[in-house]
Amino acid sequence: MSYSGRTKSQINVGDYLIFLVLLALVVFFSLFIESFRSSVNLINILRQVSIVGIAAVGGTLVMLTGGIDLSAGAVIGISGMILARLLKAYPGHTVLWVVLVLVVCLLIGVVNAFFINELKIPPLIVTLGAMTSLRGGVYLTAERGLPVFGFQFKDIGQGVIWGVPVPVIIMALVFILGGIFLRYTRPGRYIYGVGGNEEASRLSGVNVKLIRYLVYSLAGVMSGLAGLVLLSRIHSAQPRAGSGYEMDIITAVVLGGVSITGGEGRISTVVTGVLIMGVLTNGLILINVNEYWQQVIKGLVLIAAVGFDRYIQYRRALASQRE
Repeated sequence: MSYSGRTKSQINVGDYLIFLVLLALVVFFSLFIESFRSSVNLINILRQVSIVGIAAVGGTLVMLTGGIDLSAGAVIGISGMILARLLKAYPGHTVLWVVLVLVVCLLIGVVNAFFINELKIPPLIVTLGAMTSLRGGVYLTAERGLPVFGFQFKDIGQGVIWGVPVPVIIMALVFILGGIFLRYTRPGRYIYGVGGNEEASRLSGVNVKLIRYLVYSLAGVMSGLAGLVLLSRIHSAQPRAGSGYEMDIITAVVLGGVSITGGEGRISTVVTGVLIMGVLTNGLILINVNEYWQQVIKGLVLIAAVGFDRYIQYRRALASQRE
């Protein structure tokens, strides 16, 4: 058995399928949209998906434990707004303010985990409540609910190193570190165990509560980092920044093969899920599909991804019964 709880053949089939979906989308848009296959547009796609990709690593950790985080988009929004206000009011302490904002985002994750662990409130309800409260907090933090301008913070969102946008480099590093953490560390293996069989993990001596604190805290930090990249990229703090990102993150994670019931999935295929969402969004924009139709299509993609995951779980259950 693999570290993700699936057999090698099951992993290969899932990997091939998700790569084929990405390839099919790229070929389709390349054939019908000349500007899609330009190097400028391909780099633009990578830059666009970087925010979702960074936050998707945190979303992956949460979902592997069988949880869900609907507050990611709101954390993206409030992290950018807090940093913008700090930079505008007290310039010259950028590193200090960045660390402070990331600590705040970590504490948001700790609070989410507290309600889930100690009060036994379902993750869906806790993070939905956090999303609503934090979204209100963004408007309260803003200047009379207006965007915040007039600060210096461009490098991590608009910088380029050797021709590669800095946000893409940050996303790649986060994915690499996330993959190493899950595959080669003891807490990473415990995350799979908690998602696969929480009671068995508890009986084996795993501190299930501590694992939940860990994954929700890391998810908060990753969403906060994504928010800072978004702030730097657009160089303004918008009250609606990050709105709707939680659905893109969840869709990318599920498309990437992470089971909604937990215990199965890999960071490497989540990368493909993120790219699928980026290619799909970019292609729809280039063929002038209405924004509302884009939302309809993304919603259907999420339903299809979850439906496929449930189908796979059903087939495995039948196979186990036969054995």
